[in-house]
Amino acid sequence: MLFEELFAGAPRPVAIAVIHLPPLPGSPGFRGSVDELVEYAVRDAQRIEEAGFDAVIIENYGDAPFLKRVEDPAAIAAMSLAVREVVKLLSIPVGVNMLRNSAVEAYAIAYATGARFVRVNAFVETLVTDSGVVEPAAPYLARYRARYPGVAVFADVMCKHAYPLPGTQPGYTEQVVLDAFERGGADAVIVTGSRTGRAPDPDLVKEVRRAAGARPVLLGSGATPENVGLYAPLVDGVIVGSYIKKRGVAGRETEHARARRFIEALRRVSRS
Repeated sequence: MLFEELFAGAPRPVAIAVIHLPPLPGSPGFRGSVDELVEYAVRDAQRIEEAGFDAVIIENYGDAPFLKRVEDPAAIAAMSLAVREVVKLLSIPVGVNMLRNSAVEAYAIAYATGARFVRVNAFVETLVTDSGVVEPAAPYLARYRARYPGVAVFADVMCKHAYPLPGTQPGYTEQVVLDAFERGGADAVIVTGSRTGRAPDPDLVKEVRRAAGARPVLLGSGATPENVGLYAPLVDGVIVGSYIKKRGVAGRETEHARARRFIEALRRVSRS
C-alpha cells in the first residue's frame, strides 16, 4: 500500500501540512509574478519541514472562486514549477491538490515533478458545490494512473463546501468509503468538516473509520492543538492548513510557532 510506503517509520497519526498558494495565472487575483509564487511555496515549505511535519501538500487555495477543472496551461505550468522546487528542497513527501477537482492535472503534475501523492475532492461522488455540479474523478484518474503509476491518491469522502447529489441516505457513508477504496483504488480516504477550518463531527469520523477498517483514514480539516487528541485515536493522519497559518487564517503564510505548537500537541497523543 502506497500510504504505508510513504510514511514508513513515522508515528501515527502522521502530520501533513498544507501550503495555501497565492493565486495562479488565470485566476482573478493573480498579480503577474510566477517567480514570487514559487518563492512563496519554498519559504512555506521550509517552515513546515523545520516544524517537524511528515509531509506537505501544495494547494491552489488562492484561486477561489474555483473552476471545476483547471485547464489554463499557464496555471498548470506555474503549479508544476512550485511543486518541483518544493520537492527538490524537502526530504519529506510532497503532495498536490488542484481545486476544485482537477485530479488528472494534479496527478500529472505530481508524476512529472516527483511529488508522491495527490488529494482528490470529488472521487467517487457527484457533488453540488459553489463551482457547480462536480462529477467524480475516479473513472478518469484510474485510466491515467494505469499508464503512469506510483503516485498515491488520497480521496475525500463527503468533501467540505459541497453536498452529495442527491443527498445522503442511510448507509451512504459506508458505501462511499468502500467505493473509494474498492472501486476507485484510493490509498486513503479523507473526512472533513463542512467548511475550511471546521472540524468534522467525531461520530462521522468514527463512522468512516468503521467503514474503512484497517485502511488509512485522514482528518482533513479543523485540526487544532486543542482538539487533535479527540481525533488522533480514530485516524492515521491529520491534514492541517488553517491553524498553522498566521493568526490561524486560511490562505496566509505558515507561522513557524503555530506549526510547531500543533506538532507538539499531536506528538503527545501519537499512538506510536
